[in-house]
Amino acid sequence: MADRYLSALESEISGHRWSWRPETLYLGGGSPGELACTALRRLLAATPGNPWREATIEAPPGCISPEKAACWRDSGLNRVSIGVQSFVSRELAKTGRRHSAAAVEAEIRVLRAAGLDNINIDLIAGLPGQTPQTWLESLQWIERLQVPHVSVYMLEVDEDSRLGREILSGGARYGAPETPSADVCAELYEAAVERLRAMGIRRYEISNFARPGFESLHNLTYWRLQPYAAFGADAHSFDGSVRSRNAESPAEYVARWESGKEARIEAVPARLDEERFFVGLRLSEGIMPSPEERRVHDAAIRRLAGAGLVETEGGVLRLTGRGVLLSNEVFQEFISS
Repeated sequence: MADRYLSALESEISGHRWSWRPETLYLGGGSPGELACTALRRLLAATPGNPWREATIEAPPGCISPEKAACWRDSGLNRVSIGVQSFVSRELAKTGRRHSAAAVEAEIRVLRAAGLDNINIDLIAGLPGQTPQTWLESLQWIERLQVPHVSVYMLEVDEDSRLGREILSGGARYGAPETPSADVCAELYEAAVERLRAMGIRRYEISNFARPGFESLHNLTYWRLQPYAAFGADAHSFDGSVRSRNAESPAEYVARWESGKEARIEAVPARLDEERFFVGLRLSEGIMPSPEERRVHDAAIRRLAGAGLVETEGGVLRLTGRGVLLSNEVFQEFISS
């Protein structure tokens, strides 16, 4: 299946009709860092734009070697996102991860030796057994490693993960009973905001923090409603007016390609009037609503401002610190207006 999937993916990329020259590239959605160098080079050779302004690969800890780092660099990649999740061994054990903080530190040294200094680390707030003290330990590792970008995600509880299913069913496996409450998760997030700010790593999007000049250029295209083309199973694309998505599972994606069908299974017009608010407000810079948008959403903006969830300054609308914690409720106001 892996070989068939890569063939389908290379074919989809090669057959795409580009209406612009890509400036950024992002290899994500799993563990692309484990791709063999030959396979990676095939995929990147099919993609125009090299050298890209920013080209990111996601990599799980444990897959980074000097040879692989050199391959990434020589292939045009210049940014690496490492899914660390936590630097605390007992928290990692509950998620099934086997890496250690020392191993991550060693791999970052390997990346820097290869000239790959633009590094992101993913952390998750809300892991089973996580406490304010263990969270501080992970944040201290960020300071020690001096990476320029950090992503902080709240643990998602849903049916798509073993832990999520266990929590929803009231089970005891995978440390489910030790999962922090929503209030504790909010405290962990706010602690990260303050601690990272003290390191010079400021929040520029709800889940993303960077030193000045190291914000993810690729991800900013999503939040600023700029077009992007995506490839592979469950890939979602946006051409500026239409949003489309590919077949969800790798098996279905490959089957469609092998039967001569296109990977895309759905295309719907974008609701830019709504998306501008619930996507753009994710950014700390906020958005500047037009006079018509202010008229349409005046009641919602007044209500949210009165509740201390949004603020306006110089015509710019943005979330407050409290609004960030309740962002889904804020976004819903603009969808239902």
